[in-house]
Amino acid sequence: MDASVLVIVGGAVVALIVLFIILRVLWRVAEPNEAMIISGLGAKRIQVGEDSLGFKIVTGKGTLVMPGFQTARRLSLDTRSAEIVVSCVTKQGIPVRVQGAVIYKVGDDFVSIANAARRFLDQQNAMDTRIHSVFAGHLRSIIGALTVEELIRDRERLTAEVRSSSANEMSKLGLVVDSLQIQEIDDASGYIANLGKPHAAAVAAQARIAEAQRDQEATEAEQIAAANKASAWRDSQIKQSAFQAEIDQASARTKQAGPLAEATARQEVVVQETKAAQLEADLSEQRLQSQVRKPADAKAYETRTLADADRDAQIARAQAQAKETELRAAADATRVKAAAQAEAEATKARGEAEAAATRATGEAEAAAARAQGLAQAEAARAKGLAEAEAIQARAAALAENQEAVVAQELAENWPAIVAAGASAFSNVDNMVVLNGAEGVTELFTKALSLGGAGFGMARQLMDSMQLAKPAEKAATNGSVDDDFGLSLPKTEI
Repeated sequence: MDASVLVIVGGAVVALIVLFIILRVLWRVAEPNEAMIISGLGAKRIQVGEDSLGFKIVTGKGTLVMPGFQTARRLSLDTRSAEIVVSCVTKQGIPVRVQGAVIYKVGDDFVSIANAARRFLDQQNAMDTRIHSVFAGHLRSIIGALTVEELIRDRERLTAEVRSSSANEMSKLGLVVDSLQIQEIDDASGYIANLGKPHAAAVAAQARIAEAQRDQEATEAEQIAAANKASAWRDSQIKQSAFQAEIDQASARTKQAGPLAEATARQEVVVQETKAAQLEADLSEQRLQSQVRKPADAKAYETRTLADADRDAQIARAQAQAKETELRAAADATRVKAAAQAEAEATKARGEAEAAATRATGEAEAAAARAQGLAQAEAARAKGLAEAEAIQARAAALAENQEAVVAQELAENWPAIVAAGASAFSNVDNMVVLNGAEGVTELFTKALSLGGAGFGMARQLMDSMQLAKPAEKAATNGSVDDDFGLSLPKTEI
């Protein structure tokens, strides 16, 4: 009993498995994006309009298909896209090339599926070619009734007319147009490009006009800003010029104080030098017998040198001040050229400052020149007094002791007298002296005695303060003449 039950149960299970396998093999399911077309024995006939279909359409569900008795084929309901390129002629006779795209699919209703199945079930890949042919014809027909301007400006109208004219044919084919787009319209003649040129030119003109207006506004703004900047700069220059005028006035006053103080100090120096000169004159009078001429000459030379140095210093200072004034004037002229309008405001203040500085400089120079003149006059007067007093003292000494003065002059000039006497022998090449050493001694004794004989002559010439110069040397016919008229005959030993 148990064995028979098990067999029965096992047989039922096997039968169920076999039945499941058979159903699994015979059961066909249509995907959501396809329609399954079943034809053959037992396929239900579907009435579509006036026509009765000899096949079964299954969408979105499954059904049994008897192998050998029925055939199940699938029709895709996916969306398809077809490129359309058409060359045609417009109403104006202008050839154009239109490029577009059609997005279509098989309709979801049984009529569309049936129509598409009858026409494309075994030729689904040829749908794009058929669609291109349909829409190419309609595009040529519609474009031939439109102008180029209408094609460009109203593409929606072209699209609507094409879809409307092709709707009947698409319905017969079982297809539905999801979208029709005209992508590009070209012409080889350049008509379309010429259509846009007037508008482009107008837009370009408006752009240039707008740019010119913006440039004009920017230039006006820049000019206003530049004017404001120049005005601010002018105000700054006026203030700076006023400050510079004050600085120049203070500098001129400072420079005036220097020369005035220097002139005063120099005047005091001159006074002291005058006193010193007076003391030197007194001292020279006391030392008349021994040191009259040299101290007087040295003092006079010193006074002249100091006066010349002071004069040169005054001239150098005057030249430096003139050069400084010239440089300042050149700098002012440069500033005038760089800032014409601003400098015009500052010229008056600077002119007044320069006038004050020039007047003060002139007064300082006049005071310095006056002090210098006084100093030179005092020095000249002191020198003259010293020389006059020296001459007077000399004359008094000469009157009191003429012999001593003559002796002093001879003593001072004795080297020159001896040198003049000795020069008589300077041109003698060969000298023959008789009596040997005694003859030489006698010869020099005569020369010195002749020099002593000139003592009386020097006394006579003392009044004119001049000494006789030696006579010219000569040697003729074998004899030698010296400055004292000594004639030495040429003899041989």
